[in-house]
Amino acid sequence: MKPWKRIIADSQERDYCHVVSRDIEIPLDSGKIISLIGVRRSGKTNILYALIHRLRQTVLADSIVYINLEDDRLFPLTPHDLAEFLDSYYELYPHNRDRRVYFFFDEIQNAPEWERFIRRLGDTENCSVFVTGSSAKLLSHEIASSLRGRTIPFEVFPLSFSEYLRFRDIKPGHSSRTVSLIKNAFAEYCRSGGFPETVGADDLRVKQILHEYLQMIMYRDVADRHKVGNLFLLKSLIKHCYANISNPLSLSKLYNDFRSQGIQLSRNTLFDYISYLEDAYALFLVPVNSASQREVMRNPRKLYAIDHGLKAVVDLATGADIGRIYENIVFLQLRRTCQTICYGRQKQEIDFVLPEGKSPRLINVAYDISDLATRNRELNGLREGMLGLGLQEALLLTADLEEDVQTDAGMIRIMPLWKWLVAIS
Repeated sequence: MKPWKRIIADSQERDYCHVVSRDIEIPLDSGKIISLIGVRRSGKTNILYALIHRLRQTVLADSIVYINLEDDRLFPLTPHDLAEFLDSYYELYPHNRDRRVYFFFDEIQNAPEWERFIRRLGDTENCSVFVTGSSAKLLSHEIASSLRGRTIPFEVFPLSFSEYLRFRDIKPGHSSRTVSLIKNAFAEYCRSGGFPETVGADDLRVKQILHEYLQMIMYRDVADRHKVGNLFLLKSLIKHCYANISNPLSLSKLYNDFRSQGIQLSRNTLFDYISYLEDAYALFLVPVNSASQREVMRNPRKLYAIDHGLKAVVDLATGADIGRIYENIVFLQLRRTCQTICYGRQKQEIDFVLPEGKSPRLINVAYDISDLATRNRELNGLREGMLGLGLQEALLLTADLEEDVQTDAGMIRIMPLWKWLVAIS
């Protein structure tokens, strides 16, 4: 029997006050099961704490329960354990049978057959349910079906730059001092990434934190969860992916490269391991923009990491690759509000092509365009895309330059990345 009553009592005594807000709006009484999904240590737990803090302004503390399903006192979990939890809660607080109760389950994927329990909880009890998980499968159609369409999913990413500024207590503004603070913070954000625990840490500590996260993703979220048999291949794959963010990923070429290094693998194993990393929110693959499915399948997908700071863990040449880091930052900012992102491939590549309804739909990212050939390449790529799609505007994000360029296709705005990130928050 698990020590549920002690764990429940611990949750009642916890202080949930000191939490910095995030740019995500979560309803407290939607009538749906709220799912917060994202990579490990991205801040899902703190979002739950913020919700609990809000609730405690109007709801009795014993009507709110937070359970961390990675608590070592609960291992190993069985399908029966969650039912025992519910019985234990109402034994402690029988008067809450007739009141609305708020249940928060952190890392729910650790509980076998959790969907059945959560569905029963939502169907039979007077309660609101909030769950977090580190697996993209929690957003799949199969899970939504098993919960009878009663879920509202929210993806949680590491900190955006505007959230990073909030964690640093830097308020946006236009004075010389404020702009200097923001630009210095952006340089640190580019180096350390957006995982909340890295904010304010020195460079050595940041690398230690990110190395620990990478190990947890590799072992707990991929190797253990999917029973990976070839750990050396998995390590090599992760190192390759994070060292090559914002680049096309040719799985056929990668397969041949690994074989030439003496790594034993099959094509199916490589494909499976990539899908496991996607499932763990460790990386994202972006297809080419084309109406032809054959063209989409024929062209390589571009690779982006869940956090640009992870590149430094596996790649010592990060400082010389700031343009790729910029592009990864832009991808993550776009991905927070848009799941359908492509890249364009005509005479010149376009980094991001967004669906109709988004503005601007075409975005290129280049750290430095002082070289005339680089400037022309970036502008011409956007111009061709505007003509091809019948668009009147596009955006080019750089380190410092700001100007508007009028072309025969329309207006291309050039803007510093840090300023764009602050402006769209």
